[in-house]
Amino acid sequence: MSEKVFIISFSNSLFYAILIYKIKGGEIYLNIYLDNCCYNRPFDDQSQIKIHLEAQAKLHIQGKIREGIYDLTWSYILDYENGKNPYEEKRMAIAPWRTIASTYISEETEAILTFAESLALKGIKTYDALHISCAVAAHCEYYLTTDKKLLNTPIPEIKIVSPIVFVNEMEE
Repeated sequence: MSEKVFIISFSNSLFYAILIYKIKGGEIYLNIYLDNCCYNRPFDDQSQIKIHLEAQAKLHIQGKIREGIYDLTWSYILDYENGKNPYEEKRMAIAPWRTIASTYISEETEAILTFAESLALKGIKTYDALHISCAVAAHCEYYLTTDKKLLNTPIPEIKIVSPIVFVNEMEE
């Protein structure tokens, strides 16, 4: 099966965002980044309907990643945060996604730190800013989170959505 890569560049005063779409067999493959909140969502209290729906959407997305429909990016900051998780069961369930990911951002670069600093000026917490910066550096089209503050903070370089919104957009 042949693979075509289309690169479209958009310039921004702070950053160059490159969107990479891989076309295989008529399907569009997207590169996505799930933040730590997403990975932990299935372990949260499922009696709340919003949390339950977010967890189901996240599990659905992970199934699509395993099928090769979406490309996943993992980063050193996910390693760090997952390693700090006090619950071994959660750490062990989340850790394999590093090897499933098609892209791994193994270390911070000057560009990642500079962009993260610009996000911090918008009031975004340090770890969240590093996650988003890694996703942008990896040319992800989507950043998935359940963090309400991030969902309500416009960041032109990447589309930030909840797992539910992502599933809705992809299933249209």
